[in-house]
Amino acid sequence: MFGEIRELILRKCVPDKQAQVGEIFQKQPFGELERLVTQKLLDVIKKVAKEELNSENWLHLVARLAGRSYEETRVTLLEFLDTDVFNLSPDNCVSFLDPLIESWDVDLATFGMEIVLNRRIASGDPRRFEFVETKADQQDTEPGFKEFLKDSSLSGSATKKEIELLKKLRFDGMRPTSLYYYRELQSLRDPLHFRAEKSTADAKFGTK
Repeated sequence: MFGEIRELILRKCVPDKQAQVGEIFQKQPFGELERLVTQKLLDVIKKVAKEELNSENWLHLVARLAGRSYEETRVTLLEFLDTDVFNLSPDNCVSFLDPLIESWDVDLATFGMEIVLNRRIASGDPRRFEFVETKADQQDTEPGFKEFLKDSSLSGSATKKEIELLKKLRFDGMRPTSLYYYRELQSLRDPLHFRAEKSTADAKFGTK
């Protein structure tokens, strides 16, 4: 990464973390932490820029804060929206990262981040990012399943074991309705859909 970019990113870091983060950046140039910080800053700035893309007043304000002309800023913005963390240029940073980012902070234990934007050109609360450890099979609950649970006429008789089985169903690109889960529940209860397990004695003596 360009030295100018790293220097600017560190300058935007909250004062009590600058030395510690700077040491990590120096020991691990463009390592895990630096890539994470740069990517999140880039994501936040791009989101704001896309929302304001057609606002001439916003572009004029950004240009003035960056010390650029309106025309330069307009052209640079379009290039900036197409860039990624591996191709970020010093010009991109001077034009957008510097004027938009007020400060950023990172919890070095959890990698949680808080990014504060310049209120003159970006509204809203500070952007916060948390990284939470989850189980490999943990996924969001389907909206249809939530509706199924709320409707007692559909799920009122379901047992805890049946609920757990329905919850584990996964779908690739499809969104099942609450009625689907009700019908699936009936299928679970239909003995014609399952073979009975053989007892130990049946298995031993070959009973059919």
